[in-house]
Amino acid sequence: MRAIKTFVTNHWQLLSLTLLIVLLWNANVLLPLRILTVFLHELSHALAAILTGGEVLSLTISPNEGGLVTARGGSPFWIASAGYLGSLLIGAALFILALRTHWDRTILAAFGGITLLVAAFYVRDLFAFGFMLATGIAMLLASRFLSLEISDMILRTIGVSSMIYAPLDIFDDTIRRAHLRSDARILAEQVGGSTLFWGGLWLVISLGVIVLILRYGLPQNSNIHQRRR
Repeated sequence: MRAIKTFVTNHWQLLSLTLLIVLLWNANVLLPLRILTVFLHELSHALAAILTGGEVLSLTISPNEGGLVTARGGSPFWIASAGYLGSLLIGAALFILALRTHWDRTILAAFGGITLLVAAFYVRDLFAFGFMLATGIAMLLASRFLSLEISDMILRTIGVSSMIYAPLDIFDDTIRRAHLRSDARILAEQVGGSTLFWGGLWLVISLGVIVLILRYGLPQNSNIHQRRR
């Protein structure tokens, strides 16, 4: 009981943030954040294509929280697998860097710059371009003019959202609605196996990563006012 009380005291801000995101996840107020997690999903596909020798032709996201990367070449296995797992790893990295370092402004500025570069080179439609342009500029302005603590909280929010999004969407898209043409179904068609197999494997991996992040990534006290002293 005492250990639980100590944990809550030392991490109450993070617990409150996570609870708030969970409760409001489907609310309109978090729509930009949900679309941002979709962008991370598609960005992960694009990075996998480039890193495996392919070429990204276009990247898009939509207001109904959909997205698509068109690529030529590259490894179908890694490109398909990178969506959910890649966005999870990006979110986890942002989360740990926010908790463990004082580089929050630099990381937020870099994130904003990458978003603008993706918009400039790969986006062809108006909504996706406008969203990424606005998001990238907002991140650059926040990193320049807002406090270190606010930059930290922005990164935490993106990180927590990505870690929530990955396993929930894996379950919803590949297991609960296995008939959908999801990344898992595409992988099953191109590599073998079944939609349920790949979705189940990704779900286990994503939950394992989250457990490791929470076990080894959390500092003793994650509250911002304590960590900044």
